[in-house]
Amino acid sequence: MRSLITVAALAVAFTLQAQNTFPTLSGETAAGTTITLPTKGKPWTVIGLAYSQKASPLLEEWYEPAYLRFIAKHGLLAGSYEADVFFVPLFVGVNKAAYEGSLNKFRKSADPEIVDHVLFSKADIDPLKASLGLNDKDIPYFFVLDAEGRIVHREQGAFTEEKLESIEEVLLD
Repeated sequence: MRSLITVAALAVAFTLQAQNTFPTLSGETAAGTTITLPTKGKPWTVIGLAYSQKASPLLEEWYEPAYLRFIAKHGLLAGSYEADVFFVPLFVGVNKAAYEGSLNKFRKSADPEIVDHVLFSKADIDPLKASLGLNDKDIPYFFVLDAEGRIVHREQGAFTEEKLESIEEVLLD
């Protein structure tokens, strides 16, 4: 009986861990480089996702403050951690037709400091919705991943300083 309980506990733990792992997602930078998430190498990865025209401007509101805090290292404790940071506008459904135009517009107008941190993707949304719980298409979602690609923190919605600080607290642990 004891071994059956142990096997059952391990099965539950394995299932929870598998559900807590960020799925593979590929995207293209403005320079044409393909990057597959989650990345390896840094202890942390922060990923912001949006998959509708209404959510995209909300994702863009995060660009500057997140860049300044997590990449440019502005802030009292910002130099205390290393993180890859990516913003991913997902082009799904009929919006896939706007992919090339949006990418080209971004190439011409984007701040050079943020260019390498924005990945354009045409990934299938259904598996992402199922595994990440992306239930509201009108808001962006943010995930903090550990070095193994496990989701250790999640935020969603419009930018607030409190949400940014909450992400930073995880990076400092």
